[in-house]
Amino acid sequence: MMDKLNSEGYPDPTAAKALTNVAREEKAIVKQYRPLVYICSPFAGDSEYNIKHAQGYCRFAVSQGCIPLAPHLHYPQFMDDSDKESREMGLSFALILLAKCDELWVFGDTVSAGMRCEIARAKRRGMPIRYYNSKCKEVAICET
Repeated sequence: MMDKLNSEGYPDPTAAKALTNVAREEKAIVKQYRPLVYICSPFAGDSEYNIKHAQGYCRFAVSQGCIPLAPHLHYPQFMDDSDKESREMGLSFALILLAKCDELWVFGDTVSAGMRCEIARAKRRGMPIRYYNSKCKEVAICET
């Protein structure tokens, strides 16, 4: 609760109530904050297997209080990953989205060419990068 007296020592309950409400709202916003994390994992190759795992990585990120962003789950819904031009366009879109994220989380034991591009971009931006194995166990943290 805020002080009910103004700077001159007189009671000022309206200002005190307003400042208390502002402080309460600010705390609520802080509690709601969830960092946006970019999910970096293989897609090409065994796509069915890789999609299933990427979905699991996203569920893991949510369980950690984060908002996951996995462009490799989104863009193949309407873009052809087997078409070189479409794939390159999807990767360029993904790199733009990466710039909006707070962290890059790399999953799995294999780093594909697309993942290398994402990791390199995150490093150039000085973005925190966290590495996990395919069981979502953190194996390393790299701040740059």
